[in-house]
Amino acid sequence: MSFANNIFPHSAYYLISFDVVIVAMTLSLASFCWASIARAEPMTGPAVSMYTKAEVAQAAHRACEPTPADSLGPFYKSNAPVRSMVGKGYVLNGQVKSSRDCSAIPDAQIEFWLVGPDGKYDDDHRATVFSDKSGGYRFESNAPIPYSGRPAHIHVRVSAPGYKTLVTQHYPQKDQTETRFDLVIAPLNGASG
Repeated sequence: MSFANNIFPHSAYYLISFDVVIVAMTLSLASFCWASIARAEPMTGPAVSMYTKAEVAQAAHRACEPTPADSLGPFYKSNAPVRSMVGKGYVLNGQVKSSRDCSAIPDAQIEFWLVGPDGKYDDDHRATVFSDKSGGYRFESNAPIPYSGRPAHIHVRVSAPGYKTLVTQHYPQKDQTETRFDLVIAPLNGASG
């Protein structure tokens, strides 16, 4: 029987987003298990007794998998101006997190670049933002458009001290005007991030 069937045996489960529920349950279960271990109390209850400590740890780890890398492309330029808006019509926001423990990463440098409404890259459509103290960021641009056979996309480069630099791309869905796009980056070997 699958994890979802064990936790959600009733049909109401199917009305809930699988990813949201799994992440919420994983974090809740992991928090309960680790709190019980720290107090040296026995773990009890049907939800806890079904899973080993290793299974809980593995599920918690999956909740913060690093954001997949994507190509830098030929149009990256360093030193984009610090600004959170390069147009109107599309908002990208989210949180920069550590893959180690899902903790927020404040002051991460996030660089964005995309084509303008004319389908060409230019300096007017480049920006740098820094994540706030809770790791949050917000970037607004024109709605990305496809060009030269490529789907609509926004290039993203994230860097923070003690972490590997991430280069990725965000691909908006058709007719979206706002999207949450969390950026999960991996600590450098030996870093405590």
